[in-house]
Amino acid sequence: MLEVNIHKLKLKNPVMTASGTFGYGEEFADFIDINRLGGIIVKGTTGSHREGNPYPRMAETPSGMLNAVGLQNVGVDAFCNNIYPRIRHFDTNIIVNVSGSTIDEYCETASKINALDNIPAIELNISCPNVKKGGMGFGTNADMAAQVVSEVRKVYSKTLIVKLTPNVTNIVEIAQAVEGAGADSVSLINTMLGMAVDVERRKPVLSTITGGLSGAAVKPVAVRMVWQVSKAVKIPVIGLGGISSAYDALEFLMAGATAVEIGTANFIDPTVTIKVIEGIQEYLDRHNIADIHDIIGII
Repeated sequence: MLEVNIHKLKLKNPVMTASGTFGYGEEFADFIDINRLGGIIVKGTTGSHREGNPYPRMAETPSGMLNAVGLQNVGVDAFCNNIYPRIRHFDTNIIVNVSGSTIDEYCETASKINALDNIPAIELNISCPNVKKGGMGFGTNADMAAQVVSEVRKVYSKTLIVKLTPNVTNIVEIAQAVEGAGADSVSLINTMLGMAVDVERRKPVLSTITGGLSGAAVKPVAVRMVWQVSKAVKIPVIGLGGISSAYDALEFLMAGATAVEIGTANFIDPTVTIKVIEGIQEYLDRHNIADIHDIIGII
């Protein structure tokens, strides 16, 4: 059995897609049956339309990639009015990644998503810079992380997942803070801060100089953080960071994740999510394990 629960969410299997790597789901409908997934987490959504950062804003790196897209999106109103009607029919959990630069923006966006019947959860991206605090990420300070989650909790009644940044000294402290503020689950890790230099041009590759590192290069760090956090909180943990195979996903599950998200690998193989689902089932069958819960958190 592959079914798992994330708070009130019932997932057919523990495999979801990571925000920003799967569009709104419909872009991948020609490659896979979206309904087979445990859930899809759609592109980061903010209170208003954003163009994102100037190009170049993506760069390939050894065993991964850097991105500095800058939350380019149509804004919450356009999502609710134009995109949601096109994807609401998917027979899987549709989760919206919610981002913002102020607590008011987080709350406004979450409140509007709360009104959509077929969106059972949001993933709160607290890696965004708090413009009122000099650009410091909400998720890099336990008090700020707790504050934004607490305020969103007041306006959002469904399953609230909080996505944690790895760019901190003690991720356990942040996880415990958001749990105490009302989070129903945490997902980790978001991208790690990185940089690439074009030595011929003697300039940074990215227009923003630094960007978020994702892909296979971050997996060992992500597995370690999932293991640490899952031992320290009572709410479900969702693991992500460098998953491109069933064995990668199984590492996260055994380290304590209840579910996983696949991100960068979608750019390489648009069918990777289905392969991971089938690979997990094959592993369970080969080891005569009837229920995936028998291996979750076994480490």
